[in-house]
Amino acid sequence: MATLARLQARSSTVGNQYYFRNSAVDPFRIKENDAAVKIQSWFRGCQVRAYIRHLNRIATIIQKWWRSFLGRKRYQLTVQVAYYTMMMNLYNAMAVRIQRRWRGYRVRKYLFNYYYLKEYLRVVSETNDAIRKALEEFAEMKEREEKKANLEREEKKRDYQARKMHYLLSTKQIPGIYNSPFRKEPDPWELQLQKAKPLTHRRPKVKQEDSTSLNDWLACTSARSFPRSEILPPINRKQCQGPFRDITEVLEQRYKPLEPTLWVAEPTDELKLAREELRREEWLRNVNDNMFLPFSSYHKNEKYIPSMHLSSKYCPISHKEQFRSENPKKWICDKDFQTVLPSFELFSKYGKLYSKAGQIV
Repeated sequence: MATLARLQARSSTVGNQYYFRNSAVDPFRIKENDAAVKIQSWFRGCQVRAYIRHLNRIATIIQKWWRSFLGRKRYQLTVQVAYYTMMMNLYNAMAVRIQRRWRGYRVRKYLFNYYYLKEYLRVVSETNDAIRKALEEFAEMKEREEKKANLEREEKKRDYQARKMHYLLSTKQIPGIYNSPFRKEPDPWELQLQKAKPLTHRRPKVKQEDSTSLNDWLACTSARSFPRSEILPPINRKQCQGPFRDITEVLEQRYKPLEPTLWVAEPTDELKLAREELRREEWLRNVNDNMFLPFSSYHKNEKYIPSMHLSSKYCPISHKEQFRSENPKKWICDKDFQTVLPSFELFSKYGKLYSKAGQIV
């Protein structure tokens, strides 16, 4: 009881102390709360920043791998383009070499074959000489014929003149003008007059009148009784004076023939014919229309067809001996020419290099 009384006596003091202590602890509690909030915010900030750094690092790794993948793809594409470019350049070089060999062979064989052209020109010159000789003989023959015709014409003219002047021939009593007594020999025209015959002029025939009797007239057998219809002579038209065109030209223009229409003149299959003509021209322009198949053997069993040069009557010259012969004495050095690698070896070599480059990358 004493303790209870003592506690009751001290209750007011305890209440005051409790209030005083609580009022003194509140600022510290607020300060501690602020400190805890600050610690928590700093920790959470560190945690979030660490997570962001982690995400940034992961994103960098992903970007690095992706960019490396794109770089490898781009490099592979570049290598592939370079490889195909190299192959196309090689193919073009090989095609140019084949075309060069073929064109050189064709030019040497068909265009600039010296011996073939020499033989051809010899035959042409012989033919020209023969033709020229025949033409000269023909020209001489024509000249002789023309001279002979001129002489005959002159002879006929002199003969006609002599027949026309036959009255000037000298007689025994009176000498003619071409047989003068003061000359030693008579003129050649005198001899011509002696050989010629005098020219006689034909007298025009006089038409005798038909003597028709009365019986003929009554029997209607005479032309005077009933005149018969005879064919009239053609009318000779005189050309009109003035700047007029010819009658035949005017008639041709007036009565010109009928022209067919476009539907009748042009064929219905003109397009087809034009295509066939174009295909025929393309086929004629081609040097060799057989398709080149390097990996097929269909052409091995075909019969060999000799060329025009080998099948001609002129002496063929071996082009291999003429253009492909080798003369080691004219070489600069003793070493032989280095052979070029085949295409498949060159491709395999460059393919290995590219594969090694891809592995290094």
